[in-house]
Order: sequence, then structure tokens, then C-alpha cells
Amino acid sequence: MRIAAAADLRYALEDIVKVFRQQHAEVHIEPAYGSSGMFYEQLTNRAPFDLFLSADVQYPRKLAEQGLILPGSEFSYADGRIVLWASNTSGVDVERLGIDALRQSAVRHIAIANPAHAPYGRAAEAALRSLGLYDAVKDKLAMGENISQTFQMAESGAAEVGIVALSLAMAPAASGQGHYWEVPRDAYPRIQQGGAILKWTRNPEAAQAFRAFLLAPEGRAILKRYGFSD
Repeated sequence: MRIAAAADLRYALEDIVKVFRQQHAEVHIEPAYGSSGMFYEQLTNRAPFDLFLSADVQYPRKLAEQGLILPGSEFSYADGRIVLWASNTSGVDVERLGIDALRQSAVRHIAIANPAHAPYGRAAEAALRSLGLYDAVKDKLAMGENISQTFQMAESGAAEVGIVALSLAMAPAASGQGHYWEVPRDAYPRIQQGGAILKWTRNPEAAQAFRAFLLAPEGRAILKRYGFSD
């Protein structure tokens, strides 16, 4: 079963797949990660995926409107959150300074996902505007193709600070590598994440089983561990 998954799910989905396969050893799962908008464009051309897990519930809804999903298979699975994240080597104390960290002269590049096709990029831009910083920092913005690439830019030092998904900041792979400050949730529109089973799925039974597991208490508990909320 092939899953087109939003990049913010990279680590959470790995854990979910491991637990799911303990109960469904016969199902081989191949996740692909990228921006939700890019996947949406591919899926309108019937890209060979079975399940779509988007960082924006609107993309599965659009596919439903076009008759490209199994009837009744659309669902919401979590809300995402954004944080300012800086590596330990950046010298930028985002935990203490909060949003004012972006005004520091040491911050020459701020990584965000491309708002054109990445929901987390749209959330980052909205937060900068609502907090009154967009005009002051717009020339510092460096775009990642998706939120995973955006996090890598901050992690590698290509950007001193990144506005990234909380799920990536909380991943074990990021533990001890940096620190973060959570952007107030009223500073950006709700990041309601959703999915759907594609009409041309080769394995509807496995896709339905995975959807059910993701929405069950066990799946939701893993998402919560990565900072997602109901």
C-alpha cells in the first residue's frame, strides 16, 4: 500500500506503521513524503497511491469533489502546530526571546515552507503577519519545498531559525539538536489535517484498515506524542 503523506508526518507515521504492521503483517506499506499541495496536483492526475494523508483537509475535500476518492473515505485525523526552531549551534535563543528572536541581527535567514503548496508555509506566513513581523523579516525568508526540507535548512545552519511543524521538533531525531518556542495558536489559522482513500487504490481493504487504525485511540496516541492535537 502506497501512502502519499505530508512531510510533517515523517516520524509519527514511521511509528504508526510499525505498530499497525504488528497487527497486519501481511500489509507492506510504502510511504512517500512531500508537500500536500504537490501531492494534490499529482493525485488529480491519478498518481499511483492508495491513501493520501494531507496537512490540509481541503486537499482531500477537493479530490472528493472531483470524484477521485472512494465514497465516504475522507476523514480528519489531527491538527498541526508550528514552532520557531533553532539549532544549538545557531546562537539564537528562541525559547527566551520567542517571536522577537526573528528581529535579531544574527538571524539572516528564516526557513519556512513554500506557502504556494505547503500548508505549514501558509501558517508561518499568517503568523508572521498577525504578529506584525512580516514586513520586517520578509527579505530573510528562505523557502523549503516542504516542511521536512524546511526543518533540514534550520538543522544544517542554512537558516538560523525555522518556522516548522511541532511534530518535527518533537521527533527523537531532533532530540538534543536544538530548541523551540511554540507560536501562539491564535496567531495562525487552524492546521486541520485530513486524508482520503484514492478511488484507484489497489488494496482498499488495507487502506480502510489503516484509516481505522489511525483514527482509533492507539493511532491518535502516537500522533499526540508528536504534538498533534485532536
